[in-house]
Amino acid sequence: MRALNWLWRGLLFFVLFAFALNNQHLVELKWFLGYSWQAPMVFVVLGVFALGCVTGVLAMLPSWWRHRRDARNRALLLPEPVVNSKQTAAPSPFDSGPSTRSGPPTLPAELPFPPDMPAPRKPAK
Repeated sequence: MRALNWLWRGLLFFVLFAFALNNQHLVELKWFLGYSWQAPMVFVVLGVFALGCVTGVLAMLPSWWRHRRDARNRALLLPEPVVNSKQTAAPSPFDSGPSTRSGPPTLPAELPFPPDMPAPRKPAK
């Protein structure tokens, strides 16, 4: 499978490299008010691709921030682990104890609801 992946990448690189070699001519981009700009076709295509990537990342940011905020809120809603003094098992490396807890909360091994499910919302009034 790994060899097939590298073969696919090599083929894609070869096709894009051949595309770049076949499109070395100048392209004139005409803007408003008679302004124009000339550049090789490869640079124009690369620039448009980069602008598309930046636009996609910027469009994704609000959703990413919302999911981070929801995950942080869900972690804060989790109950504190109950420390049983009768239990002789070794403490978890992720749990520093109830009184020495400082910093951001850590996630338990199992969440009350799966991470791919939306957090429960309050019903509308």
